[in-house]
Amino acid sequence: MNELELRGLIEDVRTGNVSRRSFVQMMVGLGLTAPIATQMLLHSGIAQAQTPAFQYKPTKRGGGGTLKLLWWQGPTLLNPHFATGTKDQDGSRLFHEPLAAWDNDGNLIPILAAEIPSLENGAVSKDGKSVVWKIKKGVQWHDGAPLTADDLIFNWEYAADPATAAVSISTYRDCKVDKIDAHTVKVTFNKPTPFWADPFVGRRGCLIPKHLYNDYRGAKSRDAPSNLKPVGTGPYKFVDFKPGDSVRGVINPNYHENNRPFFDAFELKGGGDAVSAARAVLQTGEYDYAWNTQVEDDILKKLEQGGKGRVNLVLTSGIEMLQMQCSDPWNEVDGERASVKSKHPILTEPAVRSAMNLLVDRGSIQEHIYGRAGIATRNFINNPPRYKSANTTWEFNIDKANALLEGAGWKKGSDGIRAKDGKKLKFVFTTSINSPRQKCQQIIKQACQKAGMDIELKAVVASVYFSSDVANPDTYTKFFADLQMYNTNMSEPDPELFMTQWVSWDVAQKSNKWLGRNQSRWVNADFDKLYKTAESELDPVKRAAMFIRMNDMLIENCAVIPIVNRPQVSAHVTKLKPHISGWDNQTALLKDWYREA
Repeated sequence: MNELELRGLIEDVRTGNVSRRSFVQMMVGLGLTAPIATQMLLHSGIAQAQTPAFQYKPTKRGGGGTLKLLWWQGPTLLNPHFATGTKDQDGSRLFHEPLAAWDNDGNLIPILAAEIPSLENGAVSKDGKSVVWKIKKGVQWHDGAPLTADDLIFNWEYAADPATAAVSISTYRDCKVDKIDAHTVKVTFNKPTPFWADPFVGRRGCLIPKHLYNDYRGAKSRDAPSNLKPVGTGPYKFVDFKPGDSVRGVINPNYHENNRPFFDAFELKGGGDAVSAARAVLQTGEYDYAWNTQVEDDILKKLEQGGKGRVNLVLTSGIEMLQMQCSDPWNEVDGERASVKSKHPILTEPAVRSAMNLLVDRGSIQEHIYGRAGIATRNFINNPPRYKSANTTWEFNIDKANALLEGAGWKKGSDGIRAKDGKKLKFVFTTSINSPRQKCQQIIKQACQKAGMDIELKAVVASVYFSSDVANPDTYTKFFADLQMYNTNMSEPDPELFMTQWVSWDVAQKSNKWLGRNQSRWVNADFDKLYKTAESELDPVKRAAMFIRMNDMLIENCAVIPIVNRPQVSAHVTKLKPHISGWDNQTALLKDWYREA
């Protein structure tokens, strides 16, 4: 980063377009310490106690016209319990709400809850085995029916039923929900649970109405009409939905928060690509907000020069990563490709995995592609800071990769491709169609070629790649390839759910409609044991140390190759004031968005 770019970034912090935390994280990624990065801000006249960039100003409901949103990966369904990817989670959150959400500092804020449970108010038990939630009174579903404790009981039963095949099953299967009264429930866990703020909270906590879904439990869950015509409690009521293309909503006149929402309606348009989405906001102002503007930083800076919009960076634990398949994606076992019962014929060999890790040039990927929007990283967990390991390293070294493969018996043939025991180092590498990702693929492929690996690149349309369609063979959840690359994000400031991507009991497979989070089918008994221990550890210091050790196990075993830590990048027109949390959906706090006059 040159001096001019650094000054521009500091100015973004001054104006609130980039948070202080994001700035410090970017500087640490460039090799500075956090105290030095903080001093840079202080010397630039930015006080430690900075006024929050977001302050809600409107004093009445409505009057703001139509909010035009651009999600270049359009939602394909609107039931939060089936939302496998960010686009479907964001789409579902347009209408459905949880009891509580996460703000950008990692604090719980009430949405449908009357208050946040705590040890102090007696709602959280001292043994960590239960929590009591009080529901705000007077909340109505969009069709006028009241929200009650019965709806919470239903959501628990619905998601916990394996026949439903809900992505939220891991949130609800190990707890019990009892009704105390019409507006109070008690969640009881089968063991001490330090992260009790999971059921009914955030992305996986969004509620659906019992009276519309009760007849569609279990195996019939996918047949519910409301999966595509949602009835929620949110600030906007459903108008129209064309999967993958558009979603429209209109103001909820009976919304349970005063003076919200500001906008009279919203229109969310799907499709296209990240570059065209960024241009439609930053250059033309055709849309108010563009989601996930994963575009080379040089392009974003040029588009910003038009003056119609700005790039917004929010600190997250998002990680652009390379996964290596541990199962055999090319042959079937019991009628299933990439079955956890199978073993990848090459990529389970430690030397090959270690060599691949050495062939990912993270530094060049940050410098030439992501810039301020992607910080080269050695860790799978990058935030919050207390969970970030200082024990790991990364290295780009083609010579060392060659030596590793040679020592393991992989010899180069006349075609330059290494082989052993009749098998060649030939892999299919998939990701979604997106310019930065295709450039990352090329950088990795070029390095692999120099080490004697033949890499076939495959790019899948994002709406297909991240689809929840169980009949589609090209989704990232099926991972019918050798290598794949995408971004995964921690949706709350605690890594417990984030790390289920590596536990053996959450493998993506046919029996769960490939909704398990462990797509690479990596299984490690020591990791599983440590994870189970951390689930019940109430001492926050000991628990953080356990997650750091789990992160280190992933890196040591090359279970995953972290590439860059990605702040959440979006674009908005200058006068729009979006309220976005890096720990929740980008649409989570849409009720608070407004446009300055």
